[in-house]
Amino acid sequence: MSSNAQTARLNVLVIVASTRPGRLGPAIADWFVQATLPTAAAGGTTLDIADLADIGLPLLDEPEHPSSGIYVHEHTRAWSRRVAAADAFVVVTPEYNYGMPAVLKNALDFLYHEWAWKPVGFVSYGNTSAGTRSVQMTKQVVTTLKMMPIGATVALRIADSTQDGQVLRSAGLDDTARRMLLELTRVASAMRPLRTEPDSDVTSLPGPVEGLRLTIAQPDDLAELLVLQRCCWVQEALANDTLDLSPLRETLDELRESTSTWQLWCVRRHGRLVAAVRAQTRGRGWLIGRLMVAPDQAGNGIGSWLLSYAEQQAPEGTAHYELFTGHRSTRNIKMYERAGYALTYADVTPDGSVHLVKQRQPTA
Repeated sequence: MSSNAQTARLNVLVIVASTRPGRLGPAIADWFVQATLPTAAAGGTTLDIADLADIGLPLLDEPEHPSSGIYVHEHTRAWSRRVAAADAFVVVTPEYNYGMPAVLKNALDFLYHEWAWKPVGFVSYGNTSAGTRSVQMTKQVVTTLKMMPIGATVALRIADSTQDGQVLRSAGLDDTARRMLLELTRVASAMRPLRTEPDSDVTSLPGPVEGLRLTIAQPDDLAELLVLQRCCWVQEALANDTLDLSPLRETLDELRESTSTWQLWCVRRHGRLVAAVRAQTRGRGWLIGRLMVAPDQAGNGIGSWLLSYAEQQAPEGTAHYELFTGHRSTRNIKMYERAGYALTYADVTPDGSVHLVKQRQPTA
């Protein structure tokens, strides 16, 4: 590991996993932060509390699978940004009927890639078992999300460790919290290479399937890109009952020329080119074109994921996104409509295409 990786600051997100009125979670989270703050400061660690009651996620309401990384709702995007920015987690959780709170399971299920390759520690609280059965249940879920539960935990019996809604401070209890944080940050530092993409030209945006590498198209990609384009547009030709489609007529020289006016991105999976897209500014719009996915890779969410990425590359001042597809390409049209695009209902263009537009939402 490089010295930079060893000395880089770590961000630990402390998640309050209860929303019940009169809950102890916020007080316990505050105690944990206060008890470990000197240790965190000495180690260059930032502690941030995420109270699920304040975050207010509804029951999982995203139409796409979390592994796609495609989020329709801003509450999901905000939660994604919060979790993605963290290097490790501390979950402060009670035990409800031998298990974790539903709000915690829901918060975990909203995301997928954002959790991966990060350690998690637990501060549990309860009566007979001090919340440990909630922890055991949660461990089954977080390991599926490629998280690493650490060995050190803090378990508080409510009758012994709290009074009047506050944690009873003691040197021994504070030391237990500090030792857990030290183990958590040590594991987070060791796992950092797993969370860091070593190639600077590769986008780290999590993809819907394993093994995807998204890059800016290079000159050496163009010949293979042209082959993929023709394979993909054969289906479009069949759907629209015409071979008179510009993607089928485009030459390699024309494709090279297009790189002077379009931004192009390629997606490889295990070295093979499986998808691509291009985009350019058109007035106040961001025109997205030639979105393609290899036929044998279709249905895995790659197209929706790549469309979302292309939208995110729009420059400041963009008012809307727009694209064209064949007027009989019903599968494409449905995908675009799910992503928020609407047909303009103008006449079909001379080449048999229809125009779809999506307004860009203002950023906070």
